[in-house]
Amino acid sequence: MEPTDSIWKAILITIYTVVLIGGVCGVIKISFLLVKMNTLSVTTTSVINLVAVHSLFLAMVPFRLYYYATDKWDFGHPFCKIVSAMIHIHMYLTFLFYLFVLVTRSLLFFQWKDKLEFYRNLHAVASSVAIWILAVVIALPLIHICYGTTGRYENATCFRFHQELKNNSVKGLNYAVISVIVAVTCTFLALEVFIILKVVNRLSGPVCSHQEFRAQLQSLVFVCFIILCFLPYHFFRIYYLQRYVDGSQLEMYNEICLSITAVSCLDLLSFVLSGSRFWRRESILFSCCPTAICCRATGSPAG
Repeated sequence: MEPTDSIWKAILITIYTVVLIGGVCGVIKISFLLVKMNTLSVTTTSVINLVAVHSLFLAMVPFRLYYYATDKWDFGHPFCKIVSAMIHIHMYLTFLFYLFVLVTRSLLFFQWKDKLEFYRNLHAVASSVAIWILAVVIALPLIHICYGTTGRYENATCFRFHQELKNNSVKGLNYAVISVIVAVTCTFLALEVFIILKVVNRLSGPVCSHQEFRAQLQSLVFVCFIILCFLPYHFFRIYYLQRYVDGSQLEMYNEICLSITAVSCLDLLSFVLSGSRFWRRESILFSCCPTAICCRATGSPAG
């Protein structure tokens, strides 16, 4: 028996409520910690941008909750397009800033760079502004072209622009994005596993007592968020693009998978709750639950 619309909406409301509460708490806590950090650090700059993109998306979540609760959109079709597109913008910008952190730590591990810092705060601000301008330049045309331009949509409904998938160019863009996301994720997963194994082989004694090993586990957390939050949507998207029929239950399955991408907003909260120390040597070092459990087992300090 297929789930009813009320069950789908209950699932979506639950997911977005958890995302909104947890995301806001994480943003607030990390924001206080960032004030004390060196803003010249590339890692710190990446996390500042991560806080910004999470905050922008979280500001749109109440509109989604209102729509799922009332089953009516009262804010106009143009704003619906913006709110609908924001979850995609959030997903890909979050993915991008995760990669910045992973690339920075990989360069430091392989000693290609002793440290990665901007020379001045102005340079850090300029690089962030450039990324956001580029994102806007790319996102706005896509919103205009790919959202609600070829199909017929009612003003009282929202988040259902699936008729655009009948356009072959939209399908091609989706396949291209999926290929890039999956390929990059697999590459960084393999890289992080390689780095961790290399660290373990060259360390003596309990590996959890070494800062270097804990730091690499912390990097693996970013990869895990990508795998758990972003890949399910993209893998389902392949099936969805091939089997989509207007008005089918696949639309709701797609919405559920898309809502899972928003769970990445809980990354900052998870770092706060699971880490004993967040900042070390002008860079953000996040502790994760496996680290804490392992260190308890060996009797080593967690921080």
